[in-house]
Order: sequence, then C-alpha cells, then structure tokens
Amino acid sequence: MDACSGRSAVVYDSSMGEYDFGPHHPMAPMRVALTMRLAGDLGVLDRLEVVAAPTASLDQLVTVHDPAFIEAVEKAGATMTPDVVHGLGTDDNPLFPQIHHASAHIVGASIEACRRVWQGENIHAANPMGGLHHAMPDRASGFCIYNDVAVGIRWLLDHGAERIAYVDLDVHHGDGVERAFYDDPRVLTISLHETGQMLFPGTGFAEDTGGPDAEGSAANVALPPGTADHGWLRAFHAVVPDLVREFRPEILVTQQGCDSHADDPLADLMLSVDGQRAAYVALHDLAHEVTHGKWVAFGGGGYAVVDVVPRAWTHLLAVVSGTPVDPSTEVPGSWREHVREIAGLEAPIRMTDGKVPAYRDWRSGYDPNTWLDRQVNATRNAVFPLHGLDPLP
Repeated sequence: MDACSGRSAVVYDSSMGEYDFGPHHPMAPMRVALTMRLAGDLGVLDRLEVVAAPTASLDQLVTVHDPAFIEAVEKAGATMTPDVVHGLGTDDNPLFPQIHHASAHIVGASIEACRRVWQGENIHAANPMGGLHHAMPDRASGFCIYNDVAVGIRWLLDHGAERIAYVDLDVHHGDGVERAFYDDPRVLTISLHETGQMLFPGTGFAEDTGGPDAEGSAANVALPPGTADHGWLRAFHAVVPDLVREFRPEILVTQQGCDSHADDPLADLMLSVDGQRAAYVALHDLAHEVTHGKWVAFGGGGYAVVDVVPRAWTHLLAVVSGTPVDPSTEVPGSWREHVREIAGLEAPIRMTDGKVPAYRDWRSGYDPNTWLDRQVNATRNAVFPLHGLDPLP
C-alpha cells in the first residue's frame, strides 16, 4: 500500500493503561492492551515503529485547557473529592488516583504522534489510546478528561501547519474538537455520528458549520439509528472526500472510535468490522492523495472490549503500517487463549464479520424518502456552498 512501508509509528506503552475509571466503567483500558497484543500476534507491530509515550507538560495542556481546570483535575486526583462543576467524579468521569498524570500521558502520546508526522520522522502515526474528543477547555465530558486531539492539533498549528483536516468517525459527535476550532478557519472538522436527537452529547447537526469568522470550518453528518455499512459508507463518501480535497490540508488527523459497530453496547449504529476497515483504507488513500501521506490516527470510543475493539483497531494499525490485514485472516489461537485466560470469554475466530462493505454512490441519486439521504443532503447543502462546491449529486 505504501511505497515507504515501515516508516509509520504507533505511540504506546503499557503504562498508558493507568487511565482507568475502574472495573465497572465501559471504557476499559484492556481494550487497547488487547489491540496491541493482537496486532503483535498478527505481525502488524513488526511493520511499525513502536514509540514510548511522553507526558504532556502544563504548558502544552494550557494551549487548549483552562489553568483552573487543570488545577481542578490535579486536586481531584490527589483528594479523590468530586468536582462536578468541572465534570470530575461523575458517573461518566469517575475519579482515580493520579488522574491528571494518566490523562496528560495520553495527551503527550498524541502530541508525539503529531510531531513525528509533521516533522517527517514517520509518514503515518497512531495513538490508539487517544481520541478523547469530548473534553472541553474547562470541564471533563464523556469519559474524556483532557482533549488530546485538540492539543495535538493546536501543537501542529503552533509549529507551522496552516491547514488541518480532522475527520471524526466515532458514533458520538466530536464536540470538544469542533468547539476548540469552531472559529478557526485553518482547521476543518468533519464528524459522522449517530444523531444527537438520540445520543450523547446531543449536538452536531447539519446547520453547525463553523463560527462567524470560519464559516464552513465544521461539517456534521447526523446519522439515523440503525445505519449500517452501506448507508454509513454512502454518507462518508458523499461528504468527506470532496470537502477534504477542496480544503487542501497539509495534514490529515482522524479519530476512529469503533463504537459505531452493531455489537457496541452504548449506541445504535450497525456497522461491521469490515465497514470500519473500509473507512480506514479510504482515509489512508485520501491522505496520500491530498497531504502527501501525512496522517495521524487516533482511537476513541469502543466498548465491545473483546469482540470488536481489538479487531477494528488492529485493522487500523495495519492500514497505518501500509500493509492491511486481509479480513479473512484467522485470529491467532494464542490471542484467543489469552482472552480466555484474562476474561473468560470466547473471542472471534476471524478478522471479519463476514460483510461486504458495498455502498451506493451519492452521484447515483438522492432519495428524499429516506432519513439517511435527507441528513446527508442537509449537510451537503449547508457546507458545500461555503467551499465553492455544488451540493447537488
């Protein structure tokens, strides 16, 4: 896939699992540990440079987050006293010791991934622990304490990037990243997510297109519950490639939350691992077409800890490495036995859900009788003219 295969990196070390909200919280750090082990057992990590994750400094965190919020995170982690005003100690964001350090560690990993790609050390880089896209400047939100994606993008801007495209594939709207750059015309944010009419955080609609000084800098595709591979990929290809090509970014930053899967317990989309993998390949190819391959990929949501996340993100890491894993590949027996030992569960046998990720191209016609097409059409009508594009198929 890549002429320079082997020049990609994954920023990760096992201590990042300290970002742990406890045994009953859906965001289990085991999901990333299982991903890295599966990627290792399949030989994917042999094709990646595995880089230890640094910890973000206070100076780096304050490029996005209010100093008072950072102080609140440090205090809450030290005293284990909830601070609901700052979103700390809630059901979504329970406290744990050293919560500041663990959160800053993930931010540091994302900055490092951005740095390595921007400065040419690697053509692609991934941080599967990253993608904490809900955190706001002054509060934690949606399992996210600090917004590693926004800090990474801010680092790129502060180090010379003038045009950055961010594509968010999580089932939940990428509200924190959008908010951080809503008034900045240098950053295009695109989010495909289950409609906020049905799902947290309740935002991200077609009419949300950027602030007064940055109209067209945000694009949102709010998808109906039950959207499966064919509809989701139809929406993706009807919006993402045209906007990214027209925006002409210097680097592509993406979030690959895999909670859009049919088996995810927290949402209502119906994608397969095969559909998700198809999107990763499309983003990789788009980066090579538009940004000379400069691509930074993050994880995000995903709460089917054994059945979905490790396979989906192993596919992501394989695409980042330049050598995708064939979906028909058998899941190694060593990995399945490891799952039995630590979780008492039977893991999937293959790297596929047995689906063919086909879709109907938008240029074949728009059907106003379908909720999906109405949503896609609304996004195209709201955003495309702001970029000089024709919203019609």
